[in-house]
Amino acid sequence: MGTALLTDHYELTMVAAALRDGTANRRCTFEVFARRLPAGRRYGVVAGIGRLIEAVAEFRFGDEELAFLREHGVVDSDTAAWLSRYRFTGDIDGYAEGELYFPGSPILTVTSTFAEAVVLETLILSILNHDCAVAAAAARMVTAARGRPIIEMGSRRTHEEAAVAAARAAYLAGFASTSNLMAGRRYGIPTAGTAAHAFTLVHDHEAAAFASQVAALGTGTTLLVDTYDIAEGIRRAIAVAGPDLRAIRIDSGDLAVLAQQSRELLDSLGAVDTRIVVSGDLDEYSIAALAAAPVDAYGAGTAVVTGSGAPTANLVYKLVEVDGRPVVKRSEDKTTVGGRKIAVRRHKPTGTATEEVVASQAEPERMPGDRPLQRPLMRGGVPVPDLPSLADSREHLRECLISIPWEGLKLSAGDPAIPVTFVGGKEPVRA
Repeated sequence: MGTALLTDHYELTMVAAALRDGTANRRCTFEVFARRLPAGRRYGVVAGIGRLIEAVAEFRFGDEELAFLREHGVVDSDTAAWLSRYRFTGDIDGYAEGELYFPGSPILTVTSTFAEAVVLETLILSILNHDCAVAAAAARMVTAARGRPIIEMGSRRTHEEAAVAAARAAYLAGFASTSNLMAGRRYGIPTAGTAAHAFTLVHDHEAAAFASQVAALGTGTTLLVDTYDIAEGIRRAIAVAGPDLRAIRIDSGDLAVLAQQSRELLDSLGAVDTRIVVSGDLDEYSIAALAAAPVDAYGAGTAVVTGSGAPTANLVYKLVEVDGRPVVKRSEDKTTVGGRKIAVRRHKPTGTATEEVVASQAEPERMPGDRPLQRPLMRGGVPVPDLPSLADSREHLRECLISIPWEGLKLSAGDPAIPVTFVGGKEPVRA
């Protein structure tokens, strides 16, 4: 199935009207940006660019889609004929996947005819709003984990396709692996998983469940020890698997206390190298609270796939230029800055980012340490060759997080990690 109907009704009625009045072919520029970050956040993370470029390239209206639109009176015959020939032929520039963004950052720039570009609004925003929200939450969890690996395991808490996209965004943000096999197949993400409580309960005895799992998977597996009594579960696990058991998992209770008690018990049983994995509604705050606990790895599910309280990045897609002329939306509390923007990230000689400079309709004056933020993504409707891989984007985000002031990594509410300065046309404006 194509991506053409992953859109809103009003996108096509706008196209129909524009075809009638002659504005459909006016050269336009749309930009994606966030007016503000979600409450409590100090940075956003660009994610979903790779998925987006694929979706735009596949945006087609086939016979079945057109029949549906005509049958339900969504478009007239002239518009249906135009849609049957639809191919995006414009240009897209944007921030790289793994880049940080702040209020007003021109994350994506789409230049084409009005009709070609406006019809992509819903598709673009649905992908970016979801993936950026998940990646930002996941990045905060990775920072809180302080180098300990995190497994993404939220597939059962969201839509089946959203689960795959969330696994990709979480891996981009630094998660070590995912439980989702489709994400593993589609994006090459390492997958992980062993057993749920149901596997223990289906056996007559906990020890029998452990023995079955070890027989099938070896001592390199992870045994879930909190189905009944955790201390007894640990004793049975080591009795069955021996002191070379790779890991135990605890999924409930006061995890800080239980991890400490479990570590002491494992050590007393000679299982000094057996790792402790904890899970159970973890978010960045609960992960941070476990920093001093003897935890070796985390499993995060619901919080990561729902953006940890911010399930959308609040990105918008706005028309900023028509036939080379800036246009401005002046609605109260929703004004825009007209004209196509060019953005650079400014750094100290030490590499620490100090601000983002966004210039309207002109290249900002370059200073030593400036890094351009936008790059070509599509030209003439064709994806540019050699777009960064998911692994490259993952490394890019790691470097970006190192570059911002340490205050910007705090989980507490505060100002954006760096300010955004708008220049061009008026005096500089700080956001």
